[in-house]
Amino acid sequence: MHPSATPKTNLPGQDIVATCAACWLGSRESKERLEHNSGLMADTQTALKEAGLQIKVIPEVRHMVEVLIEDLGYDELKKPVKKPLEGMKFAGYVGCQTNRPFGISGESFENPLYLDKLIETVGGEAVKYDQKVTCCGGALAFSEPEKAQGQIKDIIEAAYDGGAEMIVTPCPLCQANVEVYQGQINKRYGTKFDMPVLYYSQLMTLAYGGSAKEAGLKGNVVRARKLEEFAGK
Repeated sequence: MHPSATPKTNLPGQDIVATCAACWLGSRESKERLEHNSGLMADTQTALKEAGLQIKVIPEVRHMVEVLIEDLGYDELKKPVKKPLEGMKFAGYVGCQTNRPFGISGESFENPLYLDKLIETVGGEAVKYDQKVTCCGGALAFSEPEKAQGQIKDIIEAAYDGGAEMIVTPCPLCQANVEVYQGQINKRYGTKFDMPVLYYSQLMTLAYGGSAKEAGLKGNVVRARKLEEFAGK
């Protein structure tokens, strides 16, 4: 590679962009605390000095969805769509970590619409349901599974009641929790859940012409057969 083409790294002031909601939230909270607490900042600099480091600039910390929506916008995100997900109904499950105490600019905490708009941008239909910002109980999944699974049950039931065929989320932990515990919830409550749960980038990949493999569909525990069939067309 020519020296002039070598990527520049570790430049002060570059944004930190996270695809993980928990990583984004933790980093964003740390940034807020350091900026508003001079004593904490001094203690942090003292600790870093022992390792020969220091904070020169506190970068912006952003979720990838913020970048997509705030920097690009829905019109730009729609331009690469080759195969709209027409006729498919999705429940946009925002969850709690990408919504409070921070969130997408201008969005409501109680009824954020950005995920519904993303679904519509790639050609799908976003159904109305009342659990889009409910916590999936991620922190309780192992310590108090009954409570966590009760919350997941409410989320999935609301998606079914809204007419959704699939759930889509911007949070990897929500995606995993709402998907992998469906079998245990069925045994605990006598339900028959079989609801595919997708990460938003999987829908974008398919709508942009990507294959089922490129969208990682075979990695889902609850297989999204309708999307797999769609990808094969």
